[in-house]
Amino acid sequence: MTRAWVFGDDLDTDQIVPGRYAPFMVGQDKFHTYAFCDARPGFAKEVRPGDVLVGGENFGCGSSREYAVAALAKHGIGGVVAKSFARIFFRNCINLGIPVLESADALALVHDGDAVTLDLAGGLLRAPGGDAHLRPLAPFAQEILAAGGVVAYLREHGDFPPVA
Repeated sequence: MTRAWVFGDDLDTDQIVPGRYAPFMVGQDKFHTYAFCDARPGFAKEVRPGDVLVGGENFGCGSSREYAVAALAKHGIGGVVAKSFARIFFRNCINLGIPVLESADALALVHDGDAVTLDLAGGLLRAPGGDAHLRPLAPFAQEILAAGGVVAYLREHGDFPPVA
């Protein structure tokens, strides 16, 4: 089951992964285990690959901590749907291969713990409360997501050296 995790407005990157748990503080193998440790204790143990985060206005505001998005990627988050996003957070999600979509009505239709389906092709987040319409991503962002992130995209389409 894909589950929704619902948040409100102005969720900042320090709530996603507090600075004291940055990878350079606790290690690349542990930092994701602190995801939402203050804002949603238990998240890191309960979240499952494919789960979807749903939020209000200005999701991912605050500092430009890429490791906040990297923690979500390590957990296999299936996507983030919100009314609006902080631009750097939005771009970090695309770069790391996490679908990030705007929806004016998702927050009103989705409740915490709902079983949901993120239908990217249909432009919908399907939930028991109804289908939330998703604003389509720009074609280039779609290509990056389809490749699995910006590094994978560049490997496929550019002169990008392989990782040793």
